Amino acid sequence: MNITEKTLSTLEFDKIREMLAASCPTEGSAALSLALCPDDRREIVERRLSRTTDARRLLDAKGLPPFGTVRDMGDACERALKGAVLTPRELLDAALLMRSSRSLLDYIRANKLFPTSLDEIFERLTPNRPLEDRIFRSIISEDMIADEASPALADIRRKIRVSNAKIKETLSKYVGGSYSKYLQENIVTQRNGRYVVPVKVEHRNEVKGLIHDTSSSGATVFVEPMAVVDANNELRMLEVKEAHEIERILSELSESVAGFAPSLNLNYRNITEIAFAFGCANLSQSMDAREPKITTERRCRLIRARHPLIDKKTVVPITVSLGGEYATLIITGPNTGGKTVTLKTLGLFSIMAQAGLHLPLDEGSEVCIFEKILVDLGDEQSIEQPLSTFSSHMVTIVSIVNERNDRSLVLFDELGAGTDPVEGAALAVAVIEDMRSAGALCAATTHYTELKTYAMDTDGVQNASCEFDVETLRPTYKLIVGAPGKSNAFAISEKLGLPRRIVERASGYVATENKQMDHLLGELEEARQSAEREREEAKRMRLEYEDFKRDAEKTLKEKLDASERELEKARSKAQNMVESAKRSADFIMEEMEKVRRAKDSERLGDELDRARRELREHLRNHSDAYDPVEIRKDENYVLPRPLRKGDEVIIVSLGKKATVLEEPDRSGKVSVQAGIIKTKVELSDLRLHEEEVKVISGGKKHAAGSYKVTVSRDFRDEIDLRGMTGDEAWNAVDKYFDEAALANFHTVRLIHGKGTGALKKYLWDTLRKDRRVANFRIGQFGEGDGGVTVVELK
Repeated sequence: MNITEKTLSTLEFDKIREMLAASCPTEGSAALSLALCPDDRREIVERRLSRTTDARRLLDAKGLPPFGTVRDMGDACERALKGAVLTPRELLDAALLMRSSRSLLDYIRANKLFPTSLDEIFERLTPNRPLEDRIFRSIISEDMIADEASPALADIRRKIRVSNAKIKETLSKYVGGSYSKYLQENIVTQRNGRYVVPVKVEHRNEVKGLIHDTSSSGATVFVEPMAVVDANNELRMLEVKEAHEIERILSELSESVAGFAPSLNLNYRNITEIAFAFGCANLSQSMDAREPKITTERRCRLIRARHPLIDKKTVVPITVSLGGEYATLIITGPNTGGKTVTLKTLGLFSIMAQAGLHLPLDEGSEVCIFEKILVDLGDEQSIEQPLSTFSSHMVTIVSIVNERNDRSLVLFDELGAGTDPVEGAALAVAVIEDMRSAGALCAATTHYTELKTYAMDTDGVQNASCEFDVETLRPTYKLIVGAPGKSNAFAISEKLGLPRRIVERASGYVATENKQMDHLLGELEEARQSAEREREEAKRMRLEYEDFKRDAEKTLKEKLDASERELEKARSKAQNMVESAKRSADFIMEEMEKVRRAKDSERLGDELDRARRELREHLRNHSDAYDPVEIRKDENYVLPRPLRKGDEVIIVSLGKKATVLEEPDRSGKVSVQAGIIKTKVELSDLRLHEEEVKVISGGKKHAAGSYKVTVSRDFRDEIDLRGMTGDEAWNAVDKYFDEAALANFHTVRLIHGKGTGALKKYLWDTLRKDRRVANFRIGQFGEGDGGVTVVELK
């Protein structure tokens, strides 16, 4: 695209790039952001926007991917391919890059929600878990190699520890024995990598050995006693062997990295692309932006566009169109009213869209792709060049006239200003006519009445104005398309304290036709504001009606659903009653048949007694099926006093008020009358009417379908347990493991801190017994070291 850095800076796209860089999760993607430029090729613009949109969908649904620490390995890989030995820092960076590749693949494959244009880039990542684990197992930090790096290194370090202990034991005899009186201090120290003792200079001949150093004052010599010379020599040899073995380990790891170098470089580039897309998504989210529609027609329409560099709390959205019915927009109004912001919004949003960024505006907005964006904004007068304000503007305008075409967006600020108003207005009209003849889309701000008249009289040219409140002397920043604006110079001057006589005298110097124009504009503005107020009131009433209708429909639906549930419950209960009654009837008939067969036998009496007992038992066991009332009792309730005849009570199971007819009998039942029905109920089912009754709905079972398990889209692969007790931590981990399984995460991190190690020990003891755990280990470099446990779930 043919656009200069000066134009990008004038429209403040450089600040957008800085915001984007701050939103990017890796160094490489931030560097891409600072070099971002718009493109005029439709397929590239649409691909960029598609990636930003898909990254935003993933960000909203699953959160930010675990990028980790990603550094460019290009130089290190090139050195490794030439046979150089990489430093521990470079090897750790390579392992971190491999880990990020693996984590990003897990992110996109786990809990797959929808296909995206980023899937192809994710799938190009190539992890190498064996080499990654080997590096982390061998290198603890950039200045420490682990004993487990090789058996030989572990053996050498074991011998070094033994040799150190032997030397210190020998020297302890000097420090704590008869030689201590010759020592400056009773300590063992090192000089030139050898163990020595500090001997007073006057007693240096009393301690036989090699002098390695002298103190700055000359009062102390550091002597290596002859008894430890051989042991020190052996220790130095072991240290040389250790250094050689570490060099061999690093060389071997470097050779392995060299073999994987092409994949490492590709992984870095792919991760940077993914991180850049998510940086764009982060920026979109922070601006509450969305993807604009790219149209093939020569027009753009921004609906409630909000300039991204103005505070979201104070920015006033504007709706502006260019193209279609009119290709030229003349914007008028007072200074500081928002005219230049409108021009910058048009230009900046076009650049952002063609760079693949979302725009902070509403649905239905659309933009076209421009080949050139040409602007004349600001005062470029310079004391270093003999150019006036008018001349500097004219130099820019000449350049624009020479470059514009039918795929250009041209923006002029105060076109024709800085010279004689009559000549300036004539030049402005001529320049706009030239833009129209070339087919360019053009927007210009002005104070000239001639341009307002030109816009009203010319097809394809539209007036617009920035609203200004004369009473408060404050602009409202609202863009009104279709009506020219007033500069309001007289009203503003009088409000600011200019004497009225001067204002009136100035008004007298204004030409009659200009007065008539201002008067007409004033009347138009009053009519527009009145219509705007009526429209806002109608909109408010419509929204109130829609809210009322929505709430009423919701309430009605809830009541219908509740009625349907109660009806279904009653149907089910009635069916249970009928079926239970049928079973009881069948049982009674069988018992009667048994009695009939036994009537002539001597056992008739015994059979009748047995049948009665079984009938009573059957009816008692199935009484719940005949009784449609659910008994709901509060076991903790105690009557405040014994019931008396005439007391008003509530039958809890029925929710009905009743009157006590008789005091409770020996079985605990009370005769009551509810309406026209007299019955006996359990004493525990009654509550005195004077008290507030709380009906307990115990015993209800929820349908299986009424519960739903959800996994947060912000599920993280780590949980912080610091500050918890063992039981608290395990309760959190137990729930976290279930959520990890539902989110399809197989590797998680438990952050317990280092501290005393008690919490870690408790967790490890419990993890060994948990069947969901495949294995676990202490964290490696970059994972949190000893303060983290990494758990592999089955």
